[in-house]
Amino acid sequence: MKILYNWLREFTDVSAPAADLRSRLSMAGISVDSVEESAAGPVLDAEITINRPDLLSHFGIAREAAALYRLPLKSIQPKLNESSASATQAVRVEIESPELCRRYTARVIRGVKIQPSPNWLRQRLEALGQSSINNVVDIANYVMLELGQPLHAFDFDKLAEQRIIVRGAKAGETIRTLDGIERKLSKGMCLICDARSPVAIGGVMGGASSEITFGTRNLLIESAWFDPISTRRTSKALGLRTEASLRFERGADIEMAAFASKRAAELIQQLAGGEILSGFVDVYPHPAAARKIELSRKELLRVMGADVPDREIEEILSALGFAPARVDANRGSSGSLLAVWDCKVPSWRADVDREIDLIEEVARHYGYDKFPARLPPSKAPVISPIYAEEEKRLRERLVGLGHREIISIPLVNAERDALFCPEGRNRAEIANPLSEDASVMRSSGVLSMVTTLEWNVNHGQKNLRLFEFGKTYEVKNGKSVETRVLTIGATGLAREQSIHEPARDFGFADLKGDLDQLLEFSGGASWRAANKSWLDKGSAGQISLASNRGAIGDAGKLADVIAQQFKLRQDVYLAELQLEPLFEAMALHKASRRYEPLPRFPAVERDFSLVVPDQTRFAQIGETVRALAIPELRRIEAADLFRGGQIPPGKYSLLLRVTFQSEQATLTESQLTDFSMRIASALSEKLGAALRANA
Repeated sequence: MKILYNWLREFTDVSAPAADLRSRLSMAGISVDSVEESAAGPVLDAEITINRPDLLSHFGIAREAAALYRLPLKSIQPKLNESSASATQAVRVEIESPELCRRYTARVIRGVKIQPSPNWLRQRLEALGQSSINNVVDIANYVMLELGQPLHAFDFDKLAEQRIIVRGAKAGETIRTLDGIERKLSKGMCLICDARSPVAIGGVMGGASSEITFGTRNLLIESAWFDPISTRRTSKALGLRTEASLRFERGADIEMAAFASKRAAELIQQLAGGEILSGFVDVYPHPAAARKIELSRKELLRVMGADVPDREIEEILSALGFAPARVDANRGSSGSLLAVWDCKVPSWRADVDREIDLIEEVARHYGYDKFPARLPPSKAPVISPIYAEEEKRLRERLVGLGHREIISIPLVNAERDALFCPEGRNRAEIANPLSEDASVMRSSGVLSMVTTLEWNVNHGQKNLRLFEFGKTYEVKNGKSVETRVLTIGATGLAREQSIHEPARDFGFADLKGDLDQLLEFSGGASWRAANKSWLDKGSAGQISLASNRGAIGDAGKLADVIAQQFKLRQDVYLAELQLEPLFEAMALHKASRRYEPLPRFPAVERDFSLVVPDQTRFAQIGETVRALAIPELRRIEAADLFRGGQIPPGKYSLLLRVTFQSEQATLTESQLTDFSMRIASALSEKLGAALRANA
């Protein structure tokens, strides 16, 4: 929302520079991004939150400025020269769909002269990004920017039977809007019609059939209140977002409709001449009831932790239109009197409906900097979330391994999500998405990780190691299900070049090494070949916990065909683990750990030079050796791997290193020979592996 500083000063005598006003408004919760110069003076660019439609006008911002500087707010008092003819006799208004339009006012002006706007009006509109069209249309836009109430001017002579009917659209009905586009309407959209056909889309845009031209002589000024939800749905469905729809869909002030119409009529009479028919048509079947909220000093003290003088509270609330009236007092714990005020909620503050809202109004205008930075007392015990310690240990280990944590938004693009969605999963789709890139809840955290890597690589960050604790989403039996996951992503160099050693790319072995260190907290894990469409088949693994044979995740290199879709020209390595089973295994492993004294007797290593069939995985070799249940077995490692040369096709050479150690005595040669024979025999019988000397 752009605000003209000089226009603002017409409503309150603010003498502070525009830069100071910007700072004061921002400190009071109305963010002003910048101050720029224009032909009409300084322009403040304010970011208005969706719950404050009253600030989408110069008068609304002036009210806030007056309250901040403790200055009076000047009222607007339109004066009309009305004829003896009555508007109620000239036009009929019917509201057939009160759920779409709670109030509709119509004012008639005859004998106007349509012409270009004067310089001052054109200059103000252009400074605020509005194009000047003609004096009448410009006045409607001017009043909207001044008071926040959208208006529309019809060519009165083009309205069949001089009737206005507000109703819901019929399925397939069409209207040509002011931008010259023929628009097909959906059933229930709010339409403004004459006796024959639609002439405007309520709250969004007028129709071309009744637009103001230089031949127009008689006007009907519409000022109404349209339902915010209906306006938002219509605007989005038609892809038609206007300044009017922006205000109506946030909730315009229903009591401003008649006043804004009067203000517009005054300006039209000044700039376009004409005869204003006396009175106006006001169809308002169910006027809104006044609301009251009680504010007590006791609650303000409890929430803010510090006092605000009575005079300040009453000045602030009065300036904002709440008309506080002191009605009672109660005693605090110290015996002092604590005041209570009855406050009337003004029609333009639909966002205020609780006592805490009034406390916020007092706090932001009194100054947040005047309240001490301390937490309120709490009787509730501090309870750590379940598995908080396990998550902390994983996070610390990942950071120690050189990874950085990210937090991403789980709303993602449906087409991209399908690339990583597990087979058979029913995705959690958003019923009313804000955009195509946020139409589903992610089925896998891998998509968010790849998207983050893509963004960083495109912005020059080539070497990355990232992780995220997040959730994936799906629908099961009609209910949404969330699954906590840990996602890891890496790309670029594992080691940068230095004078001591050359650069080295991050590879699958690096990812596996990081994961193996991470999974030590759960007692270790086993790896099997993975078959995921988003992973390269030659560099992928499925991970299972040693304590639980079920798979908890997958890891590997991103498939080239998917990497090309993300325009990633360097290898990307990814992993995703389910956290709940991992946390459970970590808790069990921690409970089962026992401290043991350092061994007194030496460890002994034995190497086995094996010739192994290609389809044999190292995990199978480890399982086969451990199945022998040799108490002295301590460690199994793959020391070297070789293919080609004298090794037959379909096989590879593996140097297996096994470590033995006893807690009771030094191992003898006969014991080691027995262990070695049992291992060689088991590998030969179960896996077809042979000692290289015998191969």
